[in-house]
Amino acid sequence: MKKIKRIAAVAAGLALVATLAACSGLKSLDVVGQQSIASFDAVLKTIPGSVKADELNAGWALTAPDDSVRFIWSDDYSKSPLHDVMLEFDAQPFLDAGLDPEKLPDNYAFYEGDAMGVKMLMVGTKLGGNDKVSGTSTALSAYELIVNQYRDTINYHTSLDHYGVKLGDGNMFEWAKDMKTNSYDDSVQDKDIVFVLNPEPLIAAGVDPALLKGWAYASVSVEVDGKPVDVMKFLKPFDLA
Repeated sequence: MKKIKRIAAVAAGLALVATLAACSGLKSLDVVGQQSIASFDAVLKTIPGSVKADELNAGWALTAPDDSVRFIWSDDYSKSPLHDVMLEFDAQPFLDAGLDPEKLPDNYAFYEGDAMGVKMLMVGTKLGGNDKVSGTSTALSAYELIVNQYRDTINYHTSLDHYGVKLGDGNMFEWAKDMKTNSYDDSVQDKDIVFVLNPEPLIAAGVDPALLKGWAYASVSVEVDGKPVDVMKFLKPFDLA
């Protein structure tokens, strides 16, 4: 009986080692997730003056060159008040295009900005409850938290050679895998970062795409169940080079 118990214990130990090794191997084989970290770091280093801590949202913010939109990602999900990953952007172009904020879904917030009279929109999603960066937080370590804990949130857009963070409901922040070689599409070249909005809830809330200024309304190829599908998006791309 003792011999059987020893064999069972050894087998259990080997199984645990195999499981840990498999998990480690899966992480090391996650090329998209791991390479996206280096790629995102390159973006951060290209525009260091546009990347700052955001105390209100318990994390970090990357501001577009024209100051019209920010990508924000938390480093402590227990302290982020609304979303863990999000876009915050100037609401005025959407209001001018017919938006009725009261008709927006719950993942949107409409509020006064820091500057008097400026209206803002925010859209995003919660990822977790108490996940946070261990040790000193940096913009990159806060991004690594997403890769390590919520890998499904990281996307690789094959047709564009872009990485991205999914913000829920078809909204995204994307950046070029390689800023030296990328191109967004045939008509808009060399866009290193792209803020992406799902137009459907905005249109349902009154926005007329023909009247919207500052955002492109364009068809984008995405993968659905492994197959390419063309969908319409509101896009705000920028060239950082």
